[in-house]
Amino acid sequence: MFVTRTATLFAVLIPACVLQAALADADPVGDANSANDLEQVVVTATRTEQPLEKTGSSMSVVSASDLDTRQTLVVSDVLAQLPGMAVSRTGGPGQTTSLYIRGADPGQSLVLIDGIRLNDPSTPDGEPVLGDLLVNDIQRIEVLRGPQSTLYGSNAMGGVVNILTQRGADEAVTGRVEAQAGTYGTSRLNAVANGTDGPVEYGSAVNAYDTRGISVADTSNVDTERDGYRNLGVTANVRVHVGDDVSIDLRGFDTLSRTGIAGYPPPDYTLQATPEFIRDSLLAGYAALNAQLLDGRVTQRLAVVGSDSNRRDYGIYAPLASDPNAYLFTPAENFYAQGGATRLEYQGVIEAGAANEMTYGAETELTTLTTDSLPDPANTPTTGRDRVNGYYGQWQSTLAQQLTLTGGLRYDHDQLFGGYTSVKLAGAWQLFDGATVLRANYGNGFKAPTLYQQFSQYSNPLQALKPETAAGWEAGADQLLFDQRLRASLTYFTRQERNEIDFNDCFVPGAGCASRPYGYYYNVDRVRASGVEAELVAHLQRTLSAWLNYTNLTAVDELTGLQLARRPHITANAGLTWTPVDRTSLGGSVGYVGSRYDDVANTVPLASCTTVNLFASYALNAWLQVFGRVDNLLNDRSEPVAGYRALGEAFYAGLRAVL
Repeated sequence: MFVTRTATLFAVLIPACVLQAALADADPVGDANSANDLEQVVVTATRTEQPLEKTGSSMSVVSASDLDTRQTLVVSDVLAQLPGMAVSRTGGPGQTTSLYIRGADPGQSLVLIDGIRLNDPSTPDGEPVLGDLLVNDIQRIEVLRGPQSTLYGSNAMGGVVNILTQRGADEAVTGRVEAQAGTYGTSRLNAVANGTDGPVEYGSAVNAYDTRGISVADTSNVDTERDGYRNLGVTANVRVHVGDDVSIDLRGFDTLSRTGIAGYPPPDYTLQATPEFIRDSLLAGYAALNAQLLDGRVTQRLAVVGSDSNRRDYGIYAPLASDPNAYLFTPAENFYAQGGATRLEYQGVIEAGAANEMTYGAETELTTLTTDSLPDPANTPTTGRDRVNGYYGQWQSTLAQQLTLTGGLRYDHDQLFGGYTSVKLAGAWQLFDGATVLRANYGNGFKAPTLYQQFSQYSNPLQALKPETAAGWEAGADQLLFDQRLRASLTYFTRQERNEIDFNDCFVPGAGCASRPYGYYYNVDRVRASGVEAELVAHLQRTLSAWLNYTNLTAVDELTGLQLARRPHITANAGLTWTPVDRTSLGGSVGYVGSRYDDVANTVPLASCTTVNLFASYALNAWLQVFGRVDNLLNDRSEPVAGYRALGEAFYAGLRAVL
């Protein structure tokens, strides 16, 4: 692996006062980065291709070009730069990572990659293992904020992150190889192949990432016991056209990782740098039959999706016979969690004329869990299983080519918790030839307690857990200005939640702690999250673009009036990119995360932090490109999670070859 360290320093400063002048002077003729980039076609909001301005929803789109230019490697780092998003991570890449969309719990938002659900049934909250999700031949990332249970089911109360990988090309074989290295002994090798050969469109990629990292426990000011990370990831996306109207999709996703972690070793049982580590694996597959009828006015899809996750922790401490206060570490397995999901999906779409569309479908999913703490012989494995059947329908109509109305209804039946009906209503009104869009939507949903929350040793000893329910609405406006070179968006949102599931750690003894001394899950009465999102995307000149977003969020437990843990009140992000010629760029970004609390009791504050990143690339010739970046230029080491350290300033450089 690469061990070279490269230092690159460059700065991009544009005074805000020149924004209007730059926009006014920009030449729109022949600019590939003008209106076409601001008018997005998305698929996540309605599960069909739609212009963003017709969906009535708040969405963000990150393109493959954005990812290449900014050189971000970890998907959660990409998401943290978007409005309404907050990310917490216990250290560097690979560490435990949680995503909060508009204040929703991590397990209340759905993450998809090529139609495969990455939410892991073996995790306590049912959240995806985001720490292992790296950028690997991604075509685009679409983020849909707000309750989306009507089309996506119970895991989508907070929102949906939809990751689409590349497939197909103008040639039979195209490829790319990328290698880079940098600070903390970090190296990455990425190989991609895409193409179209007759009836077959394909895309595939392999990603190998390795870093020595840092000691993530904040008690370790010296990295004597580094928590390194290794990740090997593979994606595949194939479509075979059996005929003019029938095709078969085959997709796969596989990751293997090893992550060093901080632990709580005896005799103090406090967070410390330790040689403990975790091995994770996730294998998932997707197979679908697609058919078109009546000249494409009716499309149907039947798919089967399966995933298998396996998480194992290693590190056992045994007291020495010669000294009972001293312990010997052995890298033996002390915990495992296995989760499985098998899903059968049917979806149909009917185009009833140019202005009307109906989407309908049915789904059934079986999830399983097996987990155990080792090597205590008194423990017995925790097992659980649940099946959810869902049925949905949605109608969309556009009136007078200006007003688009969408309505949806879904019924879910959970084998353990019964039935629930969710609805979605949305409207988008385009004014002044589409330069102004007024939009609003309402949605609700429910989420049953996870298998871990129900069946593990931390289940509620006092009463059965209730499903979480949520309802939310938003209203906003989008405005194109300066000959469609600037797009400004403003959104107000609110979500009311009942029976949110939280964890009582029993640090303060109370009812239930006698039988659950290490804590248990319980229902919070009511939670409210509301706020404002503002976003600006501008193409200042033919070669200069900028983006800015701001989120003001209030998320509280209405029973206690306290803030929800790890939800910052203020987040803001900005970036600027100069692209003088194709495949040559220079730019930077800044991200701000405001102060928040690490715990539900609001006794452990987390300081605000500011992260400045710089990036550059240069085309050496038609097929070879050199690139580099600086992460955390100001070396802000504020704790991202209480007790854990953040990565400091880091430098990276690499080569990218197009084959």
